[in-house]
Amino acid sequence: MAPPDNDVLWARDLEHAHRGSPALLGVSLGVRQGEILAVTGPRGSGKTTLLGCLSGQLRPDAGEVWFNGVPLHELGQASRDRLRRERFGWVGESPQLVPELTAWENAALPLLLAGVGGREARRTVSEWLERLDVAECARLRPAALRQAQRQRVAIARALAHKPDVLFADEPTAPLHRADRAQVLRTLTTAGRTHAITVVLASHEPEVATLADRSVTLLDGRAAAGASTAEGSKDEVTCSLSG
Repeated sequence: MAPPDNDVLWARDLEHAHRGSPALLGVSLGVRQGEILAVTGPRGSGKTTLLGCLSGQLRPDAGEVWFNGVPLHELGQASRDRLRRERFGWVGESPQLVPELTAWENAALPLLLAGVGGREARRTVSEWLERLDVAECARLRPAALRQAQRQRVAIARALAHKPDVLFADEPTAPLHRADRAQVLRTLTTAGRTHAITVVLASHEPEVATLADRSVTLLDGRAAAGASTAEGSKDEVTCSLSG
C-alpha cells in the first residue's frame, strides 16, 4: 500500500520491542506536510519509541515508515543517518551539546556540516538564540549554562537548518513551568512560519492545545478516538497482531 500523497510521514502497523518488552503494538498514522502533531500519553506509553521509528533512529521490528514516498524502513544505516542530518531536526528531553563548543557553535553544527559559511551560519543561529532568549549565552560553553539554557540551545540547533520535520520528544522536560509555554510557542510558531512539520511528544496534556491534531498512546497502542485541538476525531488507526 502506497502512502497518501499529502502525508510527509506515514507509518503502518509499527511494532517494536526493547529487549523483548513490547513498546509499540501495531500503530499506524499519517502526518501531513506542515502539520503540528502532538503525541500524548503517560510515561512508558511508547511515545519516544514511535518518534524513534518515524525519524529513522530505530528500525521497527515490523511495519513500514515512509518519508515523502521513501521507504525509511528499508534504508541502510548510512542513508538513514544522512536523512536525519539533512532533513530532520531532533530535540530530546535532555540537551546533547558538544562540551568543547560554544553555544552558537553547537547550534550552528547542522548548518556547518551542510557547508553553510561561518558568517551566514552565525547570523542564522543568532536569530534563533535571540528568539529563545539565550542570545547572551552565544559565546559560553555548555558547562557555563544552566540546564534550561542548554535545552534552548539544543532547540535552536534543531531549528537552525529549517528541517522538513522536527521531532521533539519531551522538549520542555528540563524547563520550569513558567518557561515551558514560551518555548512550546516558539516551536509551534517556527513550524507554522517556516512550513516545518512538527511531531511533538509530551506527557503534558496541554501540549495538544498548541497542535493541529493529537494522537494518544496507551501501552504502545493508539487510543481510540484521539482528538484534534479543535475536538474532531483523529484519523489514527491501530491494528494489533495476533
